Amino acid sequence: MNSARIPTFDISRFDTDRDAFVKELGDAYRQWGFAGIRNHGISPELIDDSYKAFQSFFALPEEAKKQYHIPGGGGARGYTPFGVETAKGAKYSDLKEFWHIGRDIPRDSKYADDMPANVWPAEVPAFEEKGRALYAALDTLGSKVLSALALYMNLPEHYFQDKTNFGNSILRPIHYPPITTDDIPNVRAGAHEDINLITLLVGASAAGLEVKSHDGEWVPFTAEADTIVVNIGDMLQRLTNHVLPSTTHRVVNPQGEAARRPRYSTPFFLHPNPDFLIDVLPSTITPDNPSRYPEPITAQGYLEERLREIKLK
Repeated sequence: MNSARIPTFDISRFDTDRDAFVKELGDAYRQWGFAGIRNHGISPELIDDSYKAFQSFFALPEEAKKQYHIPGGGGARGYTPFGVETAKGAKYSDLKEFWHIGRDIPRDSKYADDMPANVWPAEVPAFEEKGRALYAALDTLGSKVLSALALYMNLPEHYFQDKTNFGNSILRPIHYPPITTDDIPNVRAGAHEDINLITLLVGASAAGLEVKSHDGEWVPFTAEADTIVVNIGDMLQRLTNHVLPSTTHRVVNPQGEAARRPRYSTPFFLHPNPDFLIDVLPSTITPDNPSRYPEPITAQGYLEERLREIKLK
């Protein structure tokens, strides 16, 4: 199946051809929940250097990595070992280990209880510098995508700004180790939807990501190396009463020799501020699309509910 069916957009058009860009981007999300973004301004050097630092960490011995696992922390910061996270309703855990980098906020902030301080691996000095820089770059890009989606939904351009400026967003470097046996029942990441507003994925250039179409068919989406894949999460689906859908996706195990190679990817999960109330936008409620969520819920309450379902809480 041709991955070109899920479109890729030049985000510089937001500044030069705004109305047409906003409509095309919004229409693509309405259909797919996914799109590629290029000309995003994040340097290939930053992405490459970040990946090198992340790979250096995952190459450390297990004992070294496990000292950064925080028991009872729900994986919010630091290291989560191989085989913990499980897609909702799945029989087997995912084939991955990962690290969580969160937003740096003052420790006397009202959000401090929900957003712990970052931890950093002493063994890989570049990890902190590159991790912080990539986090900031993706946070900025994500805000631009949200501005375009706000306009598409007939909201003010900066609608999301004061709702995400202390967002509990997460940068997650992931390592999917090589698959060395043919009879493994698990997939690298089981079919799931993301929890947050939008997800920005750096490093979708390795094959494996598949997106489920409205017709129930799995469509591979392997982006060009300079493209960041951005998809809608469940919080934005809920806010827009499913006008912008959160699409089921998975990472399948490659066939043959490719399975013997590790896969690395780094999603950035853009979240609202913990106390943001996710309440269906009145403009999205119509006779054909009555409100699916009469009860509003805070972003933090929704996040905790979902983390329990995927065995991270």
